[in-house]
Amino acid sequence: MKNGMAECAVCHSKLVSPTVKTISRAYDRHRSKISSKQRALNVLLVVGDCMLVGLQPVLVFMSKVDGKFKFSPVSVNFLTEATKVVFAIIMLLIQARHQKVGEKPLLSISTFVQAARNNVLLAVPALLYAINNYLKFIMQLYFNPATVKMLSNLKVLVIAVLLKFIMKRRFSVIQWEALALLLIGISINQLRSLPEDTTSLALPVTTIAYIYTMIFVTVPSMASVFNEYALKSQYDTSIYLQNLFLYGYGAIFNFLAILGIAVFKGPGSLDIFQGHSKATMLLIVNNAAQGILSSFFFKYADTILKKYSSTVATIFTGIASALLFGHTLTVNFLLGISVVFISMHQFFSPLSKVKDDQQNGTVELIEVRENHSPKDSSFVNMAAGANEEASHRVGPDERQPLLPR
Repeated sequence: MKNGMAECAVCHSKLVSPTVKTISRAYDRHRSKISSKQRALNVLLVVGDCMLVGLQPVLVFMSKVDGKFKFSPVSVNFLTEATKVVFAIIMLLIQARHQKVGEKPLLSISTFVQAARNNVLLAVPALLYAINNYLKFIMQLYFNPATVKMLSNLKVLVIAVLLKFIMKRRFSVIQWEALALLLIGISINQLRSLPEDTTSLALPVTTIAYIYTMIFVTVPSMASVFNEYALKSQYDTSIYLQNLFLYGYGAIFNFLAILGIAVFKGPGSLDIFQGHSKATMLLIVNNAAQGILSSFFFKYADTILKKYSSTVATIFTGIASALLFGHTLTVNFLLGISVVFISMHQFFSPLSKVKDDQQNGTVELIEVRENHSPKDSSFVNMAAGANEEASHRVGPDERQPLLPR
């Protein structure tokens, strides 16, 4: 055994060793039992995400007056987090009423305190999201909605790297090439740059835009990966209870930001409803729904799938921007979108999947070995051997009988 991998004595392929540390036992059991309901949930998540994410930059653009925001972006973020906290509480109450007899009560003090301790890591993505939500408004000052959506797709590559090192996720060569194609598609759309003579804060706007772009890509990427890790590491905890902690932390961080602004600008900035309109109210509702949907992505699906679904929203955003604000759908935009779709097809193609699919089955077998008697373990070992026999390439002369003659 080397580097947590065991080598098959027949075909010399690598298999996951029972000593490999995984995210959580509950999540491993979930991965080994992907059903048609799970696939249907993924489809619904993608469709909902495309609509909400695609609409978000359009609502931000509609909220601007003479190219500026009449309200504090931090107030929008605070109201968004508060809305999500209320939603999490309502769903917890509904879930508690439908609990079965004998299940641990969701609303007890002991359950809440224990869950708060186990999910303290959610404070990290909450802080990063608070920073990122403010950056969303800043980015709108330098790019149109379609461009912002394309720039956000750069997060996919950063997320893939973070997943590889933080969550030990493996990607095939074809999948890395698909991510490279995604970046190429984004670059094609970005060939049309901003005017060089436009300035802001006495610096070329392109320089500031590129600085914000780097932060805009890195911060939410880290937030997404830490969020997925935190949610899946406590997979047995109710997602609504986890969301209550995540959104609660987010509301606290944004409220602290409001207090900090009040110190510099005066008590008048404490009016969190100042400058808001119907467009901003719709923006708050959309952001709240988008955040809630994202939590389901991170816990029950995958961060990469979340970002690719957001990429599809680029089409909706571009078309909506053209219809509502007169933005032109350039040839660069259309070509870039075409390359992005090719990248999506290549990344999720069965031919591009890494051999982890063959290894996932060993996780459940490991779980069974630990919870059964030696007699039951022998049966599991026979099942595992049969599974490996079907998945490994074994020559006719290499086959051995299962039982001695």
